[in-house]
Amino acid sequence: MNDVSRPNVTVIDHPLIQHKLTIMRNKETSIAGFRRLLREIAHLMCYEVTRDLELEMIPIETPMALMDSPAIKGKKLVFASILRAGNGLLDGMLDLVPAARVAHIGLYRDHETLEPVEYYFKAPADLANRLIIVVDPMLATGNSATAAIEKLKERGANDIRFLCLLAAPEGIKNFTESQPDVPIFTAAIDSHLNEKGYIIPGLGDAGDRMYGTK
Repeated sequence: MNDVSRPNVTVIDHPLIQHKLTIMRNKETSIAGFRRLLREIAHLMCYEVTRDLELEMIPIETPMALMDSPAIKGKKLVFASILRAGNGLLDGMLDLVPAARVAHIGLYRDHETLEPVEYYFKAPADLANRLIIVVDPMLATGNSATAAIEKLKERGANDIRFLCLLAAPEGIKNFTESQPDVPIFTAAIDSHLNEKGYIIPGLGDAGDRMYGTK
């Protein structure tokens, strides 16, 4: 549903997503369980973030007859994963759209300044005229997401959406002020950020919980 106080934000509040998110938040959930649930939620969220894709009619032949049938129009989608936690959502998205192109954007957050530091960027050459969906489980300060999108725009991207599992109000504010043309899709808006820039109540560090690191 659209948040009337945040017109650029869509909260995907499907009961299955909310149920799975609750299990993911639980600190007792195993690494394997967390990883599996993130992939499953990505399937469900992918339906919503691509709901308005344009279709065209193409001729095909079924075993019974010739017909015109709908297919996605235009160039293939690009999924842009903010490393490393974004890969958990990316895997689920690719299950549904296996022909999508993929970009990888390596960023980590400096724990002193909370600012993003880039260490890797690889994307398809022709980003213009493609829908690009940037994925990262957490929108905390919004700095990493903003940096990733600025990098994509430098390469010609002009139709971008941002998909995350959880968002903090502070991150939404910062992101929408710097990227007013990029809609946000999230499963939940949590209470706030703590002094270390973590989302509260959140689910901890998504990358650590996916990969069993600290």
